[in-house]
Order: sequence, then C-alpha cells, then structure tokens
Amino acid sequence: MANETNVPHAKPTTLEGWVKLLDGVRLPVPQEAHDKVCRAIRDNRSALRDIADLMQDSPALALSIIREANRHTHGTMAAPAENLEVAINRLGLGRTEELLARLPALPNAQIPQALRQLQMISQHATQQANGFFASRLARLWQDIHWGSLLFLSPLWPLALTFPKLLEEWELRVIHKGESARVVEKQLFGVRLLNIGEALVEAWRLPIWVQQGYKLLLGEQRELVKVLRIARDSEHPLRQQNRLDDDPTLRRWLNQPANTVLLANGLALSAQQAWDSPHSQRWQYLTSLYLQISMDEVQQQLHQQAANSARQHGMPDLWHPAIALLWPWGTRRLPAGLLPAAAPSAEDLAKWRRQCAELLAEPSRFTNAMHLTIAARDALVASGMRRVLLLMADRTQSNLRVHQTAGLPKEAAALNFVVSQSNVLQRLLAQQAQVRITPDNNAQFSALLPPALRTLFRGEHLFLRSLVNNGRVIMIVVADQGGGPFADITVQAFGKTAQCIEKALHSFSQRRQ
Repeated sequence: MANETNVPHAKPTTLEGWVKLLDGVRLPVPQEAHDKVCRAIRDNRSALRDIADLMQDSPALALSIIREANRHTHGTMAAPAENLEVAINRLGLGRTEELLARLPALPNAQIPQALRQLQMISQHATQQANGFFASRLARLWQDIHWGSLLFLSPLWPLALTFPKLLEEWELRVIHKGESARVVEKQLFGVRLLNIGEALVEAWRLPIWVQQGYKLLLGEQRELVKVLRIARDSEHPLRQQNRLDDDPTLRRWLNQPANTVLLANGLALSAQQAWDSPHSQRWQYLTSLYLQISMDEVQQQLHQQAANSARQHGMPDLWHPAIALLWPWGTRRLPAGLLPAAAPSAEDLAKWRRQCAELLAEPSRFTNAMHLTIAARDALVASGMRRVLLLMADRTQSNLRVHQTAGLPKEAAALNFVVSQSNVLQRLLAQQAQVRITPDNNAQFSALLPPALRTLFRGEHLFLRSLVNNGRVIMIVVADQGGGPFADITVQAFGKTAQCIEKALHSFSQRRQ
C-alpha cells in the first residue's frame, strides 16, 4: 500500500500550471479510516450505504472515490456521480479497493496540519448545511451534504503543497483587509476562485459546487442586491415586498444550490470571528434565504458549530466553537500577528556556542565563507527564521548574497545595486540599523529593492550594517517569518551582530 504523498515544490504562476499540479497531488487519508473501509469492503455483509458512511470520516477519501468514478465517465453521456454511493456503485467494489490501495494512508498526526485544518472547515460546513437546510429540503439532503463537503476540496491539495501561501493569504486578506485580487496575483499569479472553478470542472464535482463558484465569479451584482435586502432583517415584510418587486432576483436567491455556498460561507467566515462583518454577511443571507430571524440563525449556527467541534475537533486544530466560550468581541489572532516563539533552551545553548566561536581570538576561521556560515547559524539559533547576509564589493556599489537561511534557493544568486535603494545607501554609509514595523513598513518598503522585499514579506524586519576598520562590509537582513519578534530574539540579534563584527575584525587581523 502506498504510504507517501507526492508533494511538488515548483510554484506555478498560471491557471493551467496550477490545475496540472494540483490535479496530480495524492491526498493522504487517515490510516484508521482507511483500514475500516478496507475491512468493510471485504465483508460480504456490508451494504454500499455502510461503506459510504465509513468513508465520510475522511474527506480526502470521499473526494478520491468521487473523482475516480467521474474520471471513468468523462466524455460519456453519464451524469457525474453526485455522492459516494453512486460513485462506489459505478466503480464496483473491486476497483474501489484497488484505488484504496494506491492512496497514501498515514496516522492522523502525520497528515499535515494545514490540510487537516481545511478539511475540518469543510466538515464544519457540512454540519451547518445539514442543520440549516437538509431537514427543510429533505429530498435534496444528499446534494446538500456532498456539495457542502466538497466545495472547498480544490484547496485541499493546495494546503498540502503550499500551506504557507494559504497562511499568508489568510493573514493579509482576512486579518489585514488587503485586496484579495492583489494578494492572489502576488502569491499565485491567478485568482483562487479561478483555480477552484477549473478543478471543479476537471474533477466533475457535483453541479451545485460548480454553481457556487460560478456565482462568486460571475454573479456579484445579484449577490450585492440580495445582501442589501438581507441586511434589512428587522423588517421582514419589507424584505419580502422588495423581493416580490423583483421576481428574477427572488428566483436567483431561492435556488437550492445556494445552500452549499451559504454553509461554506458560514463555516469559513467563522474561522475569523463570529461577529466579523464577513461572518455577519453570511448570517444575513441565510436569514433571508430561510426567512427566519437573525436570532434564530445565530442560535442554530452556534449549536451546529458545537456539534461539529464534538465530532471533528482535534487538539492541534482551531475550531471556531472554542470562541463561543470567550467574551463577545474577543478575536483569535493568527500566527502572523502573534510574537514569534522564543528560541528553545537547546537553540540558545547553540547560539552561545556559535557566539563563543565568533569571539575566539585568534580567529579560528580559515576563510570568509567559514566565518559567514558561523554568523548565519548564530542568527538562526537566536530565533531568526529567514536570514540574508550581504557582502559589499570593493567599490561599495553592489551587494552580493553571501549566506541565506530559510529562503528560496534562487535568493543565493541575487545581487543588489546600492544606488537603487536609499535604505541600502544609508546602511552602507555608516553603521546603522533599521527595524521595520507596521508603523513604518509602507515608508521603508518603498525604499528597498523589490526583490529583497519579496523575499521578506511581512511587517517586521531587521536590517543592520556591520563595520570593520571603519568601513561597512556586510549587511544582515533577518526576520522571524514576517510577524512580530520575540523579545529575547531582539536582544540576541543585537548581541549576535556585535559578535559578528568582532569576528570580522579578528579575521582581518589574522590575514595581515
């Protein structure tokens, strides 16, 4: 049985590139769920419904079965399989078991956290869909259930291959309010919704999932009209009159397929906060769709979230039901807005050893490369996650990358022209330090080389020039991932810079 996932590393920048990459990713499934399904398939007493119910414990497993069933009917007159029972029936138990054998099965703790977090949001959306809509539209419960579970599935392989991109998207778009279009262009080269829609079509996922992406991409005007009416929730009669005046808009709102989008909107927006404008927007729309009060919507919303947390919650994942216990208005801060973790005791012990090596006299370093490797390792041990050491040429007109840590390989080949950046000119003129914070980020970002700012995205960054014999010869650029610095790392950074300067002096004395 396969036990490894194939995780590509080259980031595409086109829609075609993303679809090809993500379509080829094999999602890992929990070992426990995998084993239960295999045993059920081999048990002659198991009905298709029983097998399908067991598969629901693993969203990745359900997606793989439905994708495989629809792949075999692609180009035929057969309609796409809309649920697991239909998919298993089309594949047959033999082929289903063969597919299971090819899927990577891992203990739950070994499946990457970003993937499990996103799949838990999909399970939360399914819980909201079942609670709000399935009982009211009982004949359509399967369409509602599977559409809600699979709506975010195009993002699952993205969470496996490029979790940091999704993390940065969430930080910048959801928590900092930057334009989604601008951020996605920078991070992915294309809109996330376009990637999702393309994969939905390639995988032939349920038609209601396709309609949800179509609405978000091409029916914004109708959505805005409906939202304006929905916000008038204290006057339900007036709401109905406004819808009666626009029968086309009423029909558009009342499409059963909208339940899938509403459920995912409720679950996804709750990840930020229950009372955020984004969350309230989906609550208003749900209230109008079901013609119930906002109080009733919120009561059911919170109840279903608690049910979801009991069924799908995990200790290392964030479930918004936890926030229901907090004082109203309290917000969870994402990792990018929290101070970085302080270095461990082991890292600090390594940092002290590295600094002692830098301070040793006479210098123990045989060449400049040997010295800068020790300098880089000391900075990393102090808690810095991304480090760039730039060496000035004899004319001080160019800065060449000498060492990197935590950065893409291509960073090692960069060369910066000093005259093109006021900040670099200032750092090379004399010993200086620049600390970028949210307050001065916009000011300094405009004065740094674009390639350098691309490497160090975030609002917290150190740049410091190091001097030897009265002349700046090196610039250190370092951060803790772009978020706020840990206090101990700030202190260690200053001391490390002093140690590196002394090492440079000792090394130059030895060479004379």
